[in-house]
Amino acid sequence: MATPQAKTAARTVPKLKGKVLILEARFHEHITDMLVKGAIAVLEQSGIKYERLSVPGSFEIPGAIKFALNMYDGFVALGCVIRGETSHFEYVCAESARGLMSLSMEHNVAIGYGVLTCDTEAQAIQRADPEQLDKGGDAALACLRMIELKCRFLGGRSV
Repeated sequence: MATPQAKTAARTVPKLKGKVLILEARFHEHITDMLVKGAIAVLEQSGIKYERLSVPGSFEIPGAIKFALNMYDGFVALGCVIRGETSHFEYVCAESARGLMSLSMEHNVAIGYGVLTCDTEAQAIQRADPEQLDKGGDAALACLRMIELKCRFLGGRSV
């Protein structure tokens, strides 16, 4: 696999001003730490400022974004939900995704979605690891692209 630097260099990362909040669901900390590492690499390459905020789990990410709605140009939502033996997995995945999409649509919020929904821990590691699929980096890049689109169509200060 390519190194994290090679993957980040291969991406076209826009240079932006402004500030992004990374929300880290800490339920599966070792997975989230990898997602955050990938996201930070992309954000640093863009030159945009960022802050980090820990939340208990993926279910809490939309609420935390709502609290901070007007303080940032965009948000990178990072977390991991691994299927268990009960239906809890479906509720957390669905409501987290629904909450983030609702915020995006109703409030014109630029959000990069990096909440992994996996059947196994091995799948989560492969997706989170910056040296493998680097979904944290992908989420940060999605956030940056959405900030660009928001500025293009709605005006703004970030580009």
